[in-house]
Amino acid sequence: MHINALKTLVIDALEDLKAQDIAVLDVARLTSVTDRMVLATGTSTRHVAALADTVVQAAKDEGLAPLGVEGENGADWVLVDLGQLVVHVMLPETRQLYDLERLWADLPSDAESRAEQGS
Repeated sequence: MHINALKTLVIDALEDLKAQDIAVLDVARLTSVTDRMVLATGTSTRHVAALADTVVQAAKDEGLAPLGVEGENGADWVLVDLGQLVVHVMLPETRQLYDLERLWADLPSDAESRAEQGS
């Protein structure tokens, strides 16, 4: 599935269950692990778990099996790995604590890191 179609699928699934503060980070130049990250906030642990489950089901409905799902037990932060797109669904306080938007914005790209190491 093309990355833009996958992004739309994930965002639609999150919006259907009223996820808050949905953000998309383009991290392709920063890491080879994934191309995009989608962050969303849930209002309770049950909401976070339901949002993640909805993303997983939407992906499966399109024939895409997630590579992994982590954090379902505590459900204050659930990660759904869809390969070229990773979804982070968190409680507000967890999202604020880890501040992934700032963390990823401050990282140098892989190319910049290699250039610095070669210098």
